[in-house]
Order: sequence, then structure tokens, then C-alpha cells
Amino acid sequence: MRAVVIGTGPAGITAAETLRRLDPSGSVVALSTEPFPPYSPPALADHFLTGREAPLYWKGRDVCERLGIEERRSSQVVGIDTDAREVVLADGAHIGFEGLVLASGSRLHAPMPGADLAGVLDFKSLQTATELFTRVREGEVSSALIVGNGFIGIELSLLLADLGVAVTVIGRRTWLMPRVLDPTTSRIAEAVLTARGVSLRLGVEAEAIVGDPRASGVLLADGSTVSADLVVAATGVKPHIEYLDDSDITTGWGVHVDERLSTSVPGIVAAGDVAEAADRFTGERYVHAIFPNAVAQAPIAAANLLGADLGYEGAESMNSLKHLGVPIVSIGTTDSPDDVLRWEEGGDLRSVYLRDDRIIGAQLAGDIRAAGVYRSLMLRRVRVGRFGSRLVEPGFGTADLTYDAIGV
Repeated sequence: MRAVVIGTGPAGITAAETLRRLDPSGSVVALSTEPFPPYSPPALADHFLTGREAPLYWKGRDVCERLGIEERRSSQVVGIDTDAREVVLADGAHIGFEGLVLASGSRLHAPMPGADLAGVLDFKSLQTATELFTRVREGEVSSALIVGNGFIGIELSLLLADLGVAVTVIGRRTWLMPRVLDPTTSRIAEAVLTARGVSLRLGVEAEAIVGDPRASGVLLADGSTVSADLVVAATGVKPHIEYLDDSDITTGWGVHVDERLSTSVPGIVAAGDVAEAADRFTGERYVHAIFPNAVAQAPIAAANLLGADLGYEGAESMNSLKHLGVPIVSIGTTDSPDDVLRWEEGGDLRSVYLRDDRIIGAQLAGDIRAAGVYRSLMLRRVRVGRFGSRLVEPGFGTADLTYDAIGV
């Protein structure tokens, strides 16, 4: 098969690798908007803190050459001609395909005035992250404002603080990472951040990024302005699907895919941050833009493009904070529980969210060893009422749980 893969992030390069392995006589063209070899975005923080390249270039800098993948860097896709079966590039080139993988990832989503000012950076790509840390290391930055108190913003705040930058995080919600953590678990993260020198301005709306000609501060809803040497937008991400606007491919927030990760157009599949797939637990269509989902979806999508009939069990919501200093894991959802069981001692916290006597989500801080057990019980939809409060006590998952209990 003559295949084209749009994107060389975790989903894209995994799909391209799968296509070459399953169809060695075929050809694969992999397109990337960036000038770098395929890399892993979750490894950005480790790379800029330690300088290590192995985790960043997780498949090796030479992965495309080694596998016989035709890699085209700095190539911007502007359209898909589904009738002619061609990918259209910004430079006017047309690349024909028999099979197409949409793995173009996500981009910064900053719906606020001033987000397009010169000097506003983000931590979403290696290109912008390199510019950000070049400014820090060249001594241009002693203070930074991070607009957004989500996962990316918090990870970046810790990294900048470790490099000696005075960091202030601005967030409209009153607790950290509201899409990931509940307020109780957030308190642990907040204490660690404050101890490491990060200032928090929570529960305040950022009205606009300001500056002339470059970004130099943030206007708050109360009319005050906070200034800094560096302004970073970390307000969220959005699937990069603008190039599909005039195509026949059905989209919503992301690209609609079925249980085979096929799009509405035959011979075109999607994986990773662009794939709006069914949630494994709720069955509702959603974009779960995390690394594990990307690398799980990509081999299935690629194999099905070649004629396999593999089903995808569904995406999961799961996050872990690695650089905080205190391990924190969040799985599932905290929406509309019937009950919440919670245990806390010292710096350890376990919260389990229940609905209809089944786990719908869990959050752990400190001792996170039971996370896998909670995930298994949640996905198997096991009734857990018989465990009572032991469900969140230390040792659950070893002494209290047996194989027979899981299989009930």
C-alpha cells in the first residue's frame, strides 16, 4: 500500500512503524510541520531539565531512515482531496495515497485577546519549548506568568522554578488541574508547588495578554495587570484538524472515528490527539489527548488500514504527575458520583468515586500502588460495596483483593 501519515508524534510514528512492519513491500510517507525527528512531547520537561535526548527521541533520531519511512519535515498540510486521494501541502505539492493516517496531534487553544502577540510562548511543541528555554538560559527571563492551571501549566511552572525563574500561575478555577484533580487532591499539589517557590493566583480570570509590541503581562478580570519577562499560554489544547475543513471527513472537536478507528471516508483512519473516539468506560465520544491512548490506537488504526479487522476497546482518562515531587495519579472521572470514599494520612491520599456500587474514578497521592487495582475494578465494572471502607485503606489490592473477587 502507498500510505501517508500526517504527523510524526507518538501516534504518527507508531502508525508508520506498524505499516512498515506489516507491509514491508509498501511505502510510507510521514509528514511533520516541525524540523525535528519524531519525538515524545511528554518527555519535553525531562529533556530541558536534564539535557537527555534518549527519552525525547524515544524511537531514535534515525527511526525513519532505519525503517524505510520517507520523512518530510517542515511540511504543512492545508487540505485533503478525498476524491483524488491526495494530501495537499502549503507549498502546492500534492501527495497521492491509497491509505491515510490522520495523526496530526493537537495545538495550543488560547481563546483570549492577545494570545497572538509576539513573545507569547507555549509548552506544546519542541519548537516553541526550545525558544522558551533559549530565552531562559540566555538570561532574558527572571520572571514568568503562566496563564492556565492545567497539567501542562503546572509541569512547566515546576521546570521554570527549578531553573531559577520566579513563576506565577494564573487560573480561573479555585484549584489546580481541575480537569484532572479534585479539590482535595489538588491541595497536596498546591502545597508542593508553593514550597518549591511557585506563586498561585487561583480563582481569577485572565481577560487578555497585553504588551506592545511584545507580550509583557496579563490583564485580570479585576482590572489589575500582572507583568513578567515571559508570558506562557497553557490554557488547553485543541485537535489540529483545520486542514480537514473542506474535506468529506466528519469532524467535531476532533475527527470522528468508529470502533475500528476508521473515519467517515474509507481508507482513512485517525489516531492520537485528533481521534474523537468512544470512552472505554462511558462509551461517549471524546478526545483523550494522552500518550498511552495515542500509542494504543496507532497500531490498530494502521493494521485496519491494511485490511485487518481489529476493534478498539476505547480511550481512557488517566494522568500522572511525575515532576511534582509527590506522585499523583488520576483515573476515570469524578462527575456525578453516588458516594466518595477517602483515606488520608500524612502526605498519602486515596479518593475513590463510586456510582451504582462501581468505581468510576480514583485519585491517589503519595502511595499510588493501588492505582492499577482501581483501574482494573473500574474497567471490569465490578461491584465493590462488599469491601466497604477497606477499598481505600492501605494494603488494599494485596491483602484484601483476590483474583476471584475481581472476576465476580
